[in-house]
Amino acid sequence: MKKIRQGLARLLSGPHGMFWGSVLSVILTILTASAMLLIMGKNPLIAFNSFLQGCGFVPKAKYGGGGGMLGDFTHFLSYLTPMLLASLAFIAAFKAGLFNIGISGQMLLSGFLATVLVAYNKQLPSALSRPLVILVGIVAGGLLGALVGYLKYRFNIHEVVSTIMINYIISYLTGFFINNSYVDLMTRTSRPCPPGARLTLTKVVIGGVNCVIPMGLGIAALAVVLVWFLFSRTTFGFELRAVGENSHCARYFGVNVKRSVVAAMGISGMLAGLAGVTYYLGYTNTIIPKTLSAMGYDSISVALLGGASPLGAVLAAVIVSIFHQGSNYMSSTVGVSKEIASLITGILLLYASCVTYVRAICDRFLQRETHGDEAKKPEEVKAS
Repeated sequence: MKKIRQGLARLLSGPHGMFWGSVLSVILTILTASAMLLIMGKNPLIAFNSFLQGCGFVPKAKYGGGGGMLGDFTHFLSYLTPMLLASLAFIAAFKAGLFNIGISGQMLLSGFLATVLVAYNKQLPSALSRPLVILVGIVAGGLLGALVGYLKYRFNIHEVVSTIMINYIISYLTGFFINNSYVDLMTRTSRPCPPGARLTLTKVVIGGVNCVIPMGLGIAALAVVLVWFLFSRTTFGFELRAVGENSHCARYFGVNVKRSVVAAMGISGMLAGLAGVTYYLGYTNTIIPKTLSAMGYDSISVALLGGASPLGAVLAAVIVSIFHQGSNYMSSTVGVSKEIASLITGILLLYASCVTYVRAICDRFLQRETHGDEAKKPEEVKAS
C-alpha cells in the first residue's frame, strides 16, 4: 500500500504531474457521471456513446436527409472553435495571476458590436465584412480587457469583482439595444447575421453530406501556437508569468507590473473577442437579449483541465465540447435532460480545481519520505 502511495505521489508530482492530474479528473468525472446515470436507471455506456455519436465521432444508427457523420463532426468543430479561443483567453490572464471571469461579457460585447457595425451594414462587400468582423472582435475585447487590467492596477479593484459587474452592464445594455432596434419579431432574438459576414459557411455539401465550415478554426489553431510561443519563448511572456508568480519580486527585478497587468488582460480580452465573433457570428448566428453565454464560464473548466497550458487546452476543449455538443442527441437517445452536460462539466471543474491541492499533498508526502517529518506543509511552501 505504501508503494502505491509513493508511486501515485511521484506520478502527480513529476514534470508531467499536471497532465496525469487532468487524466485523473476525467476518469473521476466519468465514474461520477456513470453513478448518477445508474441511479436514474440509465445505461452509462449508451449515454457516453450517444455523446460521441452526436459529435460525429461514432456513426449513428441512421441519418435524416442530407445528414451524416461528417456533418455532425463539422458542427462539433463549429462549437469547438469559440470554446478553444475562450479557454485561451482565460489562460492568458491566469498566467499573469489574474482571474478573468468576464469572458462571457467580452464575448457578448464583441459579438454585438461586430454584428451591428459590420454584419448589418449592407454597403460592405463580403470580402471586407469578414476581416472587419474579426478586427472589431479583437479591438472591442482587447479594450474591455485592458480596462479591467487598468482598474486592477490603478484602483486595486479586483478583476473578479469588476468583470462580474461589467458582465451585467454589457448584458443589459446590449439587450436594450437589441430589443429596441435589432430584434427579430419572430424569434425575439437579434436579426440573423447575413451570410456574407458570417464566420461559418453553411450548406456545404461534401460527399453528399450537408456540412458547415467554421472559418474561425484556423484562427483558433493559430492562437494556440501564438499563446504557447508568447509564454514559453519570449521575454515578455516570461515577465507576465513572473508577475503572476510574485508581482513584488517581479517589480524588484525591473518588470513593469502595471504594463504587464494591463497587457495580460488586454490579450485575454482580444482572445475573448475572437471567441465572441466566432460564437455569435458563426456558431449561433444570433444573440439572445440579456443572456450571457455559458461558454465563457465553461472555458474556465477547460483551462484548468488543460493545466493552464495552450496545448493542454486543445484536448480539454475537445472533451468538454463533446459533452455539450452531443447533449441533444444523448437526451433523445437515453431520455435524460440535456442539462446533464452542464452538470458533468461542473463536476469536471470541481475535480480539475482539486488537482493543484492534491499535487501539493503529494509533494508534502514525498518530502516526508525523503527528509522526515521536518518537511514543510503545503501552506508553508506557498507562503515562502
